[in-house]
Formats: sequence, structure tokens, C-alpha cells
Amino acid sequence: MKIIKSAESVCQGHPDKTADIIADAILDELIIKDPYTRASIEVLITTGLVHVSGELSTDAYVDIPNIARGTLIEIGYTKPEYGFDGYTAGVITTISDQSPEIALGVPSEGAGDTCIVVGYATNETENLMPLPCNIANKITQTIDELRKDDIIPFFRPDGKAVVVVQYEDGKPVRIDSITVLVQHEPYVSELDIKNAVEEMVLKRVIPEQFIDEKTTVVINPIGRFIIGGPMADTGLTGRKTIADAYGTAAASGGSAFSGKDPTKIDRSASYMARYIAKHIVASGIANECNVEMVYVIGGEYPTSFNIKVDTDIDSQKLNKKVKDLFDLSPTGIIEKLDLRRPIYRKTSNYGHFGRIDEDFLWEQLDKKILEELKDVS
Repeated sequence: MKIIKSAESVCQGHPDKTADIIADAILDELIIKDPYTRASIEVLITTGLVHVSGELSTDAYVDIPNIARGTLIEIGYTKPEYGFDGYTAGVITTISDQSPEIALGVPSEGAGDTCIVVGYATNETENLMPLPCNIANKITQTIDELRKDDIIPFFRPDGKAVVVVQYEDGKPVRIDSITVLVQHEPYVSELDIKNAVEEMVLKRVIPEQFIDEKTTVVINPIGRFIIGGPMADTGLTGRKTIADAYGTAAASGGSAFSGKDPTKIDRSASYMARYIAKHIVASGIANECNVEMVYVIGGEYPTSFNIKVDTDIDSQKLNKKVKDLFDLSPTGIIEKLDLRRPIYRKTSNYGHFGRIDEDFLWEQLDKKILEELKDVS
């Protein structure tokens, strides 16, 4: 059976992603000074303005306007002609205290929100992620690196990639289409942009065995892309949830990640769900795994827990084994994955999963757990 799966990834200068990055940069600075910070930070950006809002409970003080502007400069918003730059952007801060009802009603070991979380893994790639996600994220990461290293000086910060892959019998067989949008300087021609993307980006990152004569490659489909970033479109945290996760290969729990401390179970349990799914696939007992959990605010454990695999395994036995091996309480997740660290700025780009980084413990495999899971089969 033939099916299609797709994934989107955006560059650092995409307005929604810039908002995510700022939110996580602020969170990291708070956690450095107070690891027990409770935060839910929302960022809205538009031409010349950054609005930081949300709720906060912490003993730390950080200079939010300075962090926001420094992050914009690091991303590459450094020129007035972009219509938005870190040197002149206004920053409005309307952070309020955490709701007293939540503070009093949620015990220290309880979930900080009510939510659905999803974790996914597949053996179609080495990092156990869907192939479209890997390719799309690599495209945008490469574009950002070429721009920031001044290898291609005419790239501007905004950009996006969408990759569509055809599957047969559950395995990727070919790339159906690749669409890339790159913001650029006004002096460069459309032909030069297309040549740069094809030669310096696509040929570097796309596995040749998935390209055929029917693969469609589209670069800047409406032509010129000079006006971009917050000057062209308002940015807001949490609007790239599918790009942050698994593309169309897995369902989304619906919650955003960036700006939330690890007591916000929609973030931390999503990392744990990926950790569980990855171990199940890496153990060899399944080719594909989907983990779904439901948490209720204040609760210590998920009220619903379900694992779907593509092999004939006793689901009750698998569920019991997983619950024995993994502590699914909020405090257990935080301790296992060591989430009270300033690691979140790095997560906000190119997907929260499948990344090779020693700080992302939800991507690391435990040999003992793998051996225990093999007994289920």
C-alpha cells in the first residue's frame, strides 16, 4: 500500500520560531539562577516589537529585554532594512505571577497541567525518526549555517522547508516533493538563489537513493522573497507544534513546548513518551511505536496510557513492562531526564526529537532497559 507522509521545518528567523527561541532563551536564563522556576512564557513579535507575556514563579531575576534583543542578534536580525533588528526592537514585558489556585492546588509532585502527550519512533532511519522530518530539519539547519557562517551572504534569516515522502508497505521509497523558501537580499537573482539552494543545500543533505525523475523540487515558488520575518508576518510561540515533533507521521497532543518549565507535563512527558517509544523500537520488538498518555492537573501519574506497535505483541504485557521500567510521574520524568538544566534554547530549533546532543537525554538509549524490553517478545 502506498501512502504519503510529510514534514515541515523552519529557519531560526521564521517569525513563529523566533518567538519560540526567545521564550526558551528566557527560560534557560531563569533556570540557571533558579532550577525550580515555574514558567509559562509566551512571545509575540511583529515589526519592531517583541511582547513577552505569561506566568512566572521564581526566585530569579533576569533582564528579559536584554535576553530578547540578544537572541534576535544571535539569530541574525542585525540590519534595519530587515524591518526588525535586535539593536532597535522595542520589548514590552507583561509577566504576571503564577495563578494562586494553581500554586496551591498542584502539589510539588503533581502534573502542572491537563494534557495529552504523544511519543513516536520508527526504525526507518538511524535516529528512529520519520525520514521527512530528518530531511526537512537538515535543510533548514544547513540554510541557517550557510547564512550565519557567511558562506552564502545573500540569505536572510527567514525560511522554510516542506518534504513529502512516498511510502510502500510502511517503508519510505522515494521523495515525492521538496519545497524550500529562503528569504534573500534584493540584489541577488532568482537563478542564483535556486542554484545556491540546489548545490549548497539539497545535494548535501538529501539521500540520492530517494530522488527520481518524478521528484518535484520547488524553490521560492512565488519568486522574490525579500520581505520576511516579523516585518511580513506576526510571530507567536507554539504555532509550529507539528514541525517541532513528527510531521504527519504521528498524531499531536496539541500542546506547544517552548517557554514551559519541566513541571509543565505537556513538555516533559512528551520527552518521556519519545524516550519510551525509542527504546521499544531500538529493542527490536517493533518497527514502529506510538505512545499516548493523558495527565490531569495535580495528578501524580497518567490517567490513560496506551502503546501502539506494528507487531503482534501482548499489549497488556508490554504496558506493564513499560510502567515497571519507566517512572511516569512528573518528578520521576524530571529526574530521569535531568530536565532542571538550561537546555531549552537548543531544543527550539529543527525539532525537539531525533537530535544528536548529549544534553537531550530523551534521545539516549539505556542498554539495561533495551534488554528488559526484549523479554516482552
